[in-house]
Amino acid sequence: MIPPASVAGRGGGEAVLIPPPAGTDSPAMLLTRSQPCRSVSPVPAFRALRRIGLVAAFSLAGGATVLATELLPAAGEPPPVMYLPDPGATGSVAGLPAWVDPDRPPPWPRWEIAVNGLVMTRTIGAGTATMQPLADGRQLTTGDAAATWPGGVELRVGRWFGERQRQALEVVYWGGYGIGSSAGLSAAPPTIMAIPQPQFPGVTVGGVPATLWLDDASAQELGRTDLVNNVEINWILAGGERPEFPPRSQSLHFAWLAGFRFFQVGDTLSLATTAADPAAGALLFQVATNNNLLGGQLGARLDWRFAERWRIDVVPKFMIAGNALTNTTTLSGPGGTPALFAGGIPVDVHATGSVFSWLGSLDAAVAWDITDRWTLSIGYRLVGVGDIAQADGQWPPVLVSAGALETISAGSSTLVHGGFAGFVSRF
Repeated sequence: MIPPASVAGRGGGEAVLIPPPAGTDSPAMLLTRSQPCRSVSPVPAFRALRRIGLVAAFSLAGGATVLATELLPAAGEPPPVMYLPDPGATGSVAGLPAWVDPDRPPPWPRWEIAVNGLVMTRTIGAGTATMQPLADGRQLTTGDAAATWPGGVELRVGRWFGERQRQALEVVYWGGYGIGSSAGLSAAPPTIMAIPQPQFPGVTVGGVPATLWLDDASAQELGRTDLVNNVEINWILAGGERPEFPPRSQSLHFAWLAGFRFFQVGDTLSLATTAADPAAGALLFQVATNNNLLGGQLGARLDWRFAERWRIDVVPKFMIAGNALTNTTTLSGPGGTPALFAGGIPVDVHATGSVFSWLGSLDAAVAWDITDRWTLSIGYRLVGVGDIAQADGQWPPVLVSAGALETISAGSSTLVHGGFAGFVSRF
Protein backbone atom coordinates (compact mmCIF):
# COMPACT_ATOMS: atom_id res chain seq x y z
CA MET A 1 0.00 0.00 0.00
CA ILE A 2 1.33 3.46 -0.92
CA PRO A 3 1.64 5.66 2.21
CA PRO A 4 -0.18 8.97 2.49
CA ALA A 5 1.49 12.05 1.08
CA SER A 6 1.15 15.55 2.47
CA VAL A 7 2.05 19.07 1.54
CA ALA A 8 2.25 22.03 3.87
CA GLY A 9 0.56 25.28 3.12
CA ARG A 10 1.34 28.78 4.22
CA GLY A 11 -0.07 29.76 7.55
CA GLY A 12 0.25 26.27 8.98
CA GLY A 13 -2.32 24.55 6.76
CA GLU A 14 -1.80 21.03 5.53
CA ALA A 15 -3.42 18.72 2.91
CA VAL A 16 -3.09 14.93 3.08
CA LEU A 17 -3.85 12.57 0.15
CA ILE A 18 -4.94 9.08 1.23
CA PRO A 19 -4.32 6.65 -1.70
CA PRO A 20 -6.90 3.91 -2.40
CA PRO A 21 -6.25 0.33 -1.35
CA ALA A 22 -4.27 -1.66 -3.90
CA GLY A 23 -6.29 -3.60 -6.46
CA THR A 24 -9.47 -1.49 -6.04
CA ASP A 25 -11.19 1.20 -8.10
CA SER A 26 -12.00 3.34 -5.05
CA PRO A 27 -11.04 7.03 -5.40
CA ALA A 28 -8.32 8.63 -3.28
CA MET A 29 -9.40 10.78 -0.33
CA LEU A 30 -8.10 14.29 0.37
CA LEU A 31 -7.97 15.44 4.02
CA THR A 32 -7.21 19.07 4.86
CA ARG A 33 -6.29 20.84 8.08
CA SER A 34 -5.54 24.48 8.67
CA GLN A 35 -4.20 26.60 11.53
CA PRO A 36 -5.98 29.73 12.77
CA CYS A 37 -5.13 32.66 10.58
CA ARG A 38 -3.16 35.32 12.46
CA SER A 39 -3.48 37.93 9.74
CA VAL A 40 -6.61 39.86 8.87
CA SER A 41 -5.39 40.34 5.32
CA PRO A 42 -7.30 38.13 2.85
CA VAL A 43 -4.24 37.58 0.68
CA PRO A 44 -2.49 34.99 2.93
CA ALA A 45 -5.76 33.12 3.44
CA PHE A 46 -6.40 32.99 -0.27
CA ARG A 47 -2.90 31.73 -0.93
CA ALA A 48 -3.33 29.07 1.74
CA LEU A 49 -6.56 27.78 0.24
CA ARG A 50 -4.97 27.69 -3.18
CA ARG A 51 -1.98 25.80 -1.79
CA ILE A 52 -4.21 23.30 -0.03
CA GLY A 53 -5.98 22.60 -3.31
CA LEU A 54 -2.74 21.21 -4.74
CA VAL A 55 -1.95 17.58 -4.06
CA ALA A 56 1.51 16.07 -3.86
CA ALA A 57 1.80 12.30 -3.74
CA PHE A 58 5.07 10.49 -3.35
CA SER A 59 5.54 6.87 -4.25
CA LEU A 60 8.02 4.99 -2.06
CA ALA A 61 7.96 1.97 -4.38
CA GLY A 62 10.66 2.61 -6.94
CA GLY A 63 11.31 6.13 -5.72
CA ALA A 64 9.04 7.67 -8.35
CA THR A 65 7.31 10.89 -7.62
CA VAL A 66 3.91 11.75 -9.05
CA LEU A 67 2.50 15.24 -8.85
CA ALA A 68 -1.32 15.63 -9.06
CA THR A 69 -2.30 19.22 -9.57
CA GLU A 70 -6.08 18.83 -10.01
CA LEU A 71 -8.78 16.66 -8.41
CA LEU A 72 -10.83 16.37 -11.65
CA PRO A 73 -9.47 14.53 -14.71
CA ALA A 74 -7.87 16.59 -17.42
CA ALA A 75 -9.32 16.84 -20.91
CA GLY A 76 -9.06 13.56 -22.77
CA GLU A 77 -8.76 11.43 -19.64
CA PRO A 78 -11.41 8.80 -18.74
CA PRO A 79 -14.22 9.83 -16.38
CA PRO A 80 -13.99 9.07 -12.65
CA VAL A 81 -15.03 5.63 -11.45
CA MET A 82 -18.34 6.93 -10.08
CA TYR A 83 -19.58 7.17 -13.71
CA LEU A 84 -21.50 3.96 -14.57
CA PRO A 85 -21.70 3.45 -18.34
CA ASP A 86 -23.83 0.29 -18.09
CA PRO A 87 -25.36 -0.11 -14.62
CA GLY A 88 -27.47 -3.12 -15.58
CA ALA A 89 -24.67 -4.86 -17.48
CA THR A 90 -27.11 -5.38 -20.35
CA GLY A 91 -25.04 -3.84 -23.07
CA SER A 92 -28.00 -1.70 -24.18
CA VAL A 93 -28.40 1.14 -21.66
CA ALA A 94 -25.67 3.77 -21.50
CA GLY A 95 -25.14 6.50 -19.00
CA LEU A 96 -28.03 5.74 -16.62
CA PRO A 97 -27.45 5.73 -12.87
CA ALA A 98 -28.11 2.44 -11.11
CA TRP A 99 -31.29 3.74 -9.45
CA VAL A 100 -32.99 4.58 -12.79
CA ASP A 101 -35.25 1.79 -14.08
CA PRO A 102 -35.18 1.67 -17.91
CA ASP A 103 -38.28 -0.57 -17.88
CA ARG A 104 -40.44 1.83 -15.89
CA PRO A 105 -44.10 1.71 -17.11
CA PRO A 106 -44.89 4.50 -19.58
CA PRO A 107 -46.76 7.49 -18.13
CA TRP A 108 -49.22 7.61 -21.02
CA PRO A 109 -52.87 8.63 -20.49
CA ARG A 110 -55.12 5.58 -20.25
CA TRP A 111 -58.49 7.01 -21.32
CA GLU A 112 -59.40 8.20 -24.79
CA ILE A 113 -62.55 9.63 -26.37
CA ALA A 114 -63.09 9.91 -30.13
CA VAL A 115 -65.77 11.99 -31.86
CA ASN A 116 -66.34 11.80 -35.62
CA GLY A 117 -68.79 13.33 -38.04
CA LEU A 118 -70.07 10.99 -40.77
CA VAL A 119 -71.39 11.41 -44.30
CA MET A 120 -72.69 8.00 -45.42
CA THR A 121 -74.95 6.29 -47.93
CA ARG A 122 -75.74 2.74 -49.01
CA THR A 123 -76.39 0.75 -52.14
CA ILE A 124 -79.89 -0.39 -53.09
CA GLY A 125 -81.13 -2.91 -55.61
CA ALA A 126 -82.67 -2.33 -59.02
CA GLY A 127 -86.03 -1.80 -57.37
CA THR A 128 -89.55 -3.22 -57.63
CA ALA A 129 -92.28 -1.75 -59.80
CA THR A 130 -94.99 0.25 -58.01
CA MET A 131 -97.18 0.54 -61.14
CA GLN A 132 -97.76 -0.99 -64.52
CA PRO A 133 -95.85 0.66 -67.40
CA LEU A 134 -97.68 3.54 -69.07
CA ALA A 135 -98.32 3.65 -72.78
CA ASP A 136 -95.27 5.86 -73.23
CA GLY A 137 -93.07 3.36 -71.35
CA ARG A 138 -92.72 5.30 -68.13
CA GLN A 139 -92.80 3.33 -64.90
CA LEU A 140 -92.02 4.12 -61.27
CA THR A 141 -89.96 1.63 -59.22
CA THR A 142 -88.67 1.57 -55.66
CA GLY A 143 -85.16 2.07 -57.04
CA ASP A 144 -86.15 5.56 -58.23
CA ALA A 145 -86.15 6.72 -54.61
CA ALA A 146 -82.37 6.68 -54.40
CA ALA A 147 -80.16 6.69 -51.32
CA THR A 148 -78.64 10.06 -50.45
CA TRP A 149 -75.64 11.17 -48.35
CA PRO A 150 -76.99 12.44 -45.01
CA GLY A 151 -74.91 13.13 -41.94
CA GLY A 152 -74.28 10.98 -38.90
CA VAL A 153 -72.16 10.78 -35.78
CA GLU A 154 -69.61 8.41 -34.22
CA LEU A 155 -68.59 8.20 -30.54
CA ARG A 156 -65.87 5.96 -29.10
CA VAL A 157 -64.69 5.59 -25.50
CA GLY A 158 -61.74 3.38 -24.57
CA ARG A 159 -59.36 2.59 -21.71
CA TRP A 160 -55.96 0.89 -21.73
CA PHE A 161 -54.90 -1.61 -19.07
CA GLY A 162 -51.67 -3.19 -17.79
CA GLU A 163 -48.24 -1.77 -16.95
CA ARG A 164 -47.22 -1.47 -20.59
CA GLN A 165 -50.74 -0.49 -21.73
CA ARG A 166 -51.03 -3.20 -24.36
CA GLN A 167 -54.64 -4.19 -23.67
CA ALA A 168 -57.73 -2.02 -24.00
CA LEU A 169 -61.51 -2.09 -23.84
CA GLU A 170 -63.50 0.16 -26.18
CA VAL A 171 -67.18 0.94 -26.73
CA VAL A 172 -68.17 2.30 -30.15
CA TYR A 173 -71.37 3.79 -31.54
CA TRP A 174 -72.01 5.28 -34.96
CA GLY A 175 -75.08 5.79 -37.07
CA GLY A 176 -76.49 7.34 -40.23
CA TYR A 177 -80.08 8.55 -40.49
CA GLY A 178 -82.46 9.66 -43.21
CA ILE A 179 -80.69 7.87 -46.05
CA GLY A 180 -83.19 8.29 -48.87
CA SER A 181 -85.05 10.53 -51.27
CA SER A 182 -88.33 10.68 -53.17
CA ALA A 183 -89.53 10.20 -56.74
CA GLY A 184 -92.87 10.72 -58.46
CA LEU A 185 -94.82 10.26 -61.66
CA SER A 186 -98.13 11.64 -62.95
CA ALA A 187 -100.38 10.73 -65.88
CA ALA A 188 -102.98 12.74 -67.77
CA PRO A 189 -105.47 11.40 -68.44
CA PRO A 190 -105.31 9.23 -65.29
CA THR A 191 -104.17 5.77 -66.38
CA ILE A 192 -101.85 4.58 -63.57
CA MET A 193 -102.51 1.01 -62.43
CA ALA A 194 -100.87 0.80 -59.00
CA ILE A 195 -98.98 -2.17 -57.60
CA PRO A 196 -100.05 -3.89 -55.41
CA GLN A 197 -103.60 -4.46 -56.63
CA PRO A 198 -106.38 -5.85 -54.41
CA GLN A 199 -107.76 -9.23 -55.37
CA PHE A 200 -111.16 -10.70 -54.70
CA PRO A 201 -112.85 -10.33 -52.31
CA GLY A 202 -110.99 -7.00 -52.24
CA VAL A 203 -109.90 -4.31 -49.81
CA THR A 204 -112.01 -1.39 -48.64
CA VAL A 205 -111.23 2.01 -47.12
CA GLY A 206 -114.09 3.47 -45.11
CA GLY A 207 -116.47 1.15 -46.94
CA VAL A 208 -115.20 2.25 -50.37
CA PRO A 209 -113.28 -0.23 -52.58
CA ALA A 210 -109.56 0.56 -52.65
CA THR A 211 -109.67 0.30 -56.44
CA LEU A 212 -111.10 3.83 -56.44
CA TRP A 213 -107.54 5.00 -55.76
CA LEU A 214 -105.44 2.17 -57.17
CA ASP A 215 -107.05 1.87 -60.63
CA ASP A 216 -106.64 4.68 -63.15
CA ALA A 217 -104.81 6.84 -60.65
CA SER A 218 -103.55 10.27 -61.58
CA ALA A 219 -100.20 10.29 -59.75
CA GLN A 220 -97.80 8.38 -57.52
CA GLU A 221 -95.25 9.74 -55.04
CA LEU A 222 -92.65 7.36 -53.59
CA GLY A 223 -90.37 8.10 -50.62
CA ARG A 224 -87.50 6.23 -49.00
CA THR A 225 -86.18 6.65 -45.43
CA ASP A 226 -83.34 4.34 -44.37
CA LEU A 227 -81.17 4.23 -41.26
CA VAL A 228 -78.06 2.45 -39.99
CA ASN A 229 -77.00 1.96 -36.35
CA ASN A 230 -73.83 0.28 -35.10
CA VAL A 231 -72.78 -0.61 -31.52
CA GLU A 232 -69.54 -2.45 -30.62
CA ILE A 233 -67.73 -3.62 -27.49
CA ASN A 234 -64.18 -4.69 -28.35
CA TRP A 235 -61.14 -6.02 -26.49
CA ILE A 236 -57.82 -4.94 -28.05
CA LEU A 237 -54.51 -6.75 -27.61
CA ALA A 238 -51.52 -4.81 -28.96
CA GLY A 239 -48.37 -6.54 -30.13
CA GLY A 240 -46.12 -3.63 -29.11
CA GLU A 241 -46.17 -0.07 -27.90
CA ARG A 242 -49.14 2.19 -28.59
CA PRO A 243 -48.59 3.94 -31.95
CA GLU A 244 -49.72 7.38 -30.74
CA PHE A 245 -46.74 7.94 -28.44
CA PRO A 246 -42.95 8.25 -28.76
CA PRO A 247 -40.48 6.73 -29.20
CA ARG A 248 -41.58 6.48 -32.79
CA SER A 249 -38.68 4.44 -34.12
CA GLN A 250 -41.06 1.58 -34.97
CA SER A 251 -43.04 2.41 -38.11
CA LEU A 252 -45.51 -0.51 -38.05
CA HIS A 253 -47.83 -1.33 -35.14
CA PHE A 254 -50.28 -4.24 -35.04
CA ALA A 255 -53.09 -5.17 -32.65
CA TRP A 256 -55.75 -7.89 -32.51
CA LEU A 257 -59.40 -7.09 -31.86
CA ALA A 258 -62.28 -9.27 -30.63
CA GLY A 259 -65.70 -8.37 -29.35
CA PHE A 260 -69.45 -8.18 -29.85
CA ARG A 261 -71.32 -6.12 -32.41
CA PHE A 262 -74.89 -5.01 -32.99
CA PHE A 263 -75.71 -3.70 -36.46
CA GLN A 264 -79.08 -2.43 -37.66
CA VAL A 265 -80.22 -1.72 -41.21
CA GLY A 266 -83.75 -0.39 -41.55
CA ASP A 267 -85.51 0.88 -44.65
CA THR A 268 -89.01 2.25 -45.14
CA LEU A 269 -90.78 2.76 -48.47
CA SER A 270 -93.94 4.89 -48.63
CA LEU A 271 -96.13 5.14 -51.75
CA ALA A 272 -98.92 7.70 -52.06
CA THR A 273 -101.31 6.96 -54.94
CA THR A 274 -103.73 9.76 -55.85
CA ALA A 275 -107.15 8.91 -57.25
CA ALA A 276 -108.35 10.04 -60.65
CA ASP A 277 -110.39 12.66 -58.82
CA PRO A 278 -107.85 14.60 -56.75
CA ALA A 279 -110.63 15.56 -54.34
CA ALA A 280 -110.74 11.93 -53.18
CA GLY A 281 -107.21 12.21 -51.81
CA ALA A 282 -104.57 9.47 -51.82
CA LEU A 283 -103.98 6.00 -50.42
CA LEU A 284 -100.75 5.47 -48.49
CA PHE A 285 -99.08 2.07 -48.84
CA GLN A 286 -96.02 1.48 -46.66
CA VAL A 287 -93.44 -1.31 -46.25
CA ALA A 288 -90.94 -1.04 -43.36
CA THR A 289 -88.21 -3.68 -43.00
CA ASN A 290 -85.69 -3.96 -40.19
CA ASN A 291 -82.55 -6.11 -39.76
CA ASN A 292 -81.00 -6.51 -36.31
CA LEU A 293 -77.65 -8.32 -36.47
CA LEU A 294 -75.95 -9.45 -33.24
CA GLY A 295 -72.84 -11.59 -33.00
CA GLY A 296 -69.16 -11.90 -32.21
CA GLN A 297 -66.54 -10.30 -34.41
CA LEU A 298 -62.80 -10.56 -35.00
CA GLY A 299 -60.58 -7.87 -36.39
CA ALA A 300 -57.22 -6.15 -36.37
CA ARG A 301 -55.67 -2.72 -36.35
CA LEU A 302 -52.61 -1.79 -38.40
CA ASP A 303 -50.83 1.55 -37.98
CA TRP A 304 -48.09 2.68 -40.36
CA ARG A 305 -46.18 5.77 -39.29
CA PHE A 306 -44.82 7.44 -42.43
CA ALA A 307 -43.73 10.69 -40.73
CA GLU A 308 -42.91 11.96 -37.24
CA ARG A 309 -46.53 12.61 -36.28
CA TRP A 310 -48.42 11.21 -39.28
CA ARG A 311 -49.70 7.65 -39.70
CA ILE A 312 -52.17 5.57 -41.69
CA ASP A 313 -54.66 3.55 -39.63
CA VAL A 314 -56.42 0.48 -41.16
CA VAL A 315 -59.04 -1.52 -39.20
CA PRO A 316 -60.66 -4.62 -40.83
CA LYS A 317 -63.43 -6.56 -39.01
CA PHE A 318 -65.64 -9.56 -39.79
CA MET A 319 -68.72 -10.98 -38.09
CA ILE A 320 -71.17 -13.87 -38.43
CA ALA A 321 -74.40 -12.85 -36.71
CA GLY A 322 -77.90 -13.90 -35.95
CA ASN A 323 -80.34 -11.57 -37.68
CA ALA A 324 -83.76 -10.85 -36.17
CA LEU A 325 -85.94 -9.69 -39.07
CA THR A 326 -89.15 -7.66 -38.96
CA ASN A 327 -91.41 -6.38 -41.71
CA THR A 328 -94.54 -4.25 -41.37
CA THR A 329 -96.98 -3.66 -44.23
CA THR A 330 -99.79 -1.09 -43.94
CA LEU A 331 -102.42 0.54 -46.15
CA SER A 332 -104.48 3.54 -45.12
CA GLY A 333 -106.75 6.06 -46.76
CA PRO A 334 -107.11 9.82 -46.52
CA GLY A 335 -106.88 11.09 -42.96
CA GLY A 336 -105.33 7.80 -41.80
CA THR A 337 -108.49 5.72 -42.30
CA PRO A 338 -107.35 2.08 -42.07
CA ALA A 339 -107.84 -0.22 -45.05
CA LEU A 340 -109.56 -3.55 -44.30
CA PHE A 341 -109.39 -6.99 -45.79
CA ALA A 342 -112.62 -8.92 -46.18
CA GLY A 343 -113.87 -9.85 -42.74
CA GLY A 344 -112.68 -6.53 -41.24
CA ILE A 345 -109.00 -7.46 -40.76
CA PRO A 346 -106.84 -4.32 -41.02
CA VAL A 347 -104.15 -4.14 -43.68
CA ASP A 348 -101.55 -3.71 -40.96
CA VAL A 349 -99.44 -6.87 -40.84
CA HIS A 350 -96.29 -7.31 -38.74
CA ALA A 351 -94.07 -10.27 -39.68
CA THR A 352 -90.93 -11.61 -37.97
CA GLY A 353 -88.20 -14.05 -38.89
CA SER A 354 -84.58 -14.98 -38.24
CA VAL A 355 -81.58 -15.91 -40.37
CA PHE A 356 -77.78 -15.96 -40.16
CA SER A 357 -76.17 -12.96 -41.81
CA TRP A 358 -72.60 -11.80 -42.32
CA LEU A 359 -70.87 -8.45 -42.03
CA GLY A 360 -67.44 -7.25 -43.07
CA SER A 361 -66.10 -3.75 -42.53
CA LEU A 362 -62.95 -1.78 -43.31
CA ASP A 363 -61.89 1.61 -41.95
CA ALA A 364 -58.92 3.44 -43.48
CA ALA A 365 -57.80 6.80 -42.14
CA VAL A 366 -54.95 9.28 -42.06
CA ALA A 367 -54.16 10.43 -38.51
CA TRP A 368 -52.22 13.49 -37.38
CA ASP A 369 -50.94 13.19 -33.79
CA ILE A 370 -50.77 16.89 -32.95
CA THR A 371 -49.62 16.11 -29.40
CA ASP A 372 -49.56 12.99 -27.26
CA ARG A 373 -53.08 13.87 -26.10
CA TRP A 374 -54.77 15.12 -29.31
CA THR A 375 -55.18 13.52 -32.73
CA LEU A 376 -57.07 14.62 -35.84
CA SER A 377 -58.10 12.04 -38.45
CA ILE A 378 -60.00 11.72 -41.71
CA GLY A 379 -60.92 8.51 -43.50
CA TYR A 380 -63.39 6.30 -45.33
CA ARG A 381 -65.53 3.37 -44.12
CA LEU A 382 -66.92 0.35 -46.00
CA VAL A 383 -69.47 -1.99 -44.39
CA GLY A 384 -70.82 -4.90 -46.42
CA VAL A 385 -73.85 -6.75 -45.06
CA GLY A 386 -75.19 -9.94 -46.62
CA ASP A 387 -78.21 -12.23 -46.35
CA ILE A 388 -80.56 -9.52 -45.13
CA ALA A 389 -84.11 -8.40 -45.94
CA GLN A 390 -84.88 -5.08 -47.62
CA ALA A 391 -88.15 -3.27 -48.20
CA ASP A 392 -87.71 -3.42 -51.98
CA GLY A 393 -87.82 -7.21 -51.78
CA GLN A 394 -90.94 -7.29 -49.57
CA TRP A 395 -93.10 -5.23 -51.94
CA PRO A 396 -96.14 -7.45 -52.73
CA PRO A 397 -97.61 -7.65 -56.26
CA VAL A 398 -101.15 -8.14 -54.93
CA LEU A 399 -103.16 -7.73 -51.73
CA VAL A 400 -104.96 -11.01 -50.98
CA SER A 401 -105.00 -11.58 -47.23
CA ALA A 402 -103.13 -10.81 -44.06
CA GLY A 403 -101.57 -14.28 -44.10
CA ALA A 404 -99.95 -13.62 -47.47
CA LEU A 405 -98.01 -10.71 -45.93
CA GLU A 406 -96.62 -12.66 -42.97
CA THR A 407 -93.50 -13.99 -44.71
CA ILE A 408 -90.15 -12.22 -45.06
CA SER A 409 -87.77 -12.73 -47.96
CA ALA A 410 -84.07 -12.51 -47.05
CA GLY A 411 -80.99 -13.09 -49.17
CA SER A 412 -80.16 -9.60 -50.42
CA SER A 413 -77.12 -7.48 -49.52
CA THR A 414 -76.07 -3.85 -49.25
CA LEU A 415 -72.90 -1.82 -48.95
CA VAL A 416 -72.93 1.02 -46.42
CA HIS A 417 -70.09 3.44 -47.06
CA GLY A 418 -68.96 7.00 -46.52
CA GLY A 419 -66.40 9.35 -45.06
CA PHE A 420 -65.63 10.37 -41.50
CA ALA A 421 -63.52 13.04 -39.82
CA GLY A 422 -62.97 14.01 -36.20
CA PHE A 423 -60.62 14.05 -33.23
CA VAL A 424 -59.33 11.86 -30.38
CA SER A 425 -58.68 13.20 -26.88
CA ARG A 426 -56.60 11.27 -24.32
CA PHE A 427 -56.48 11.82 -20.58
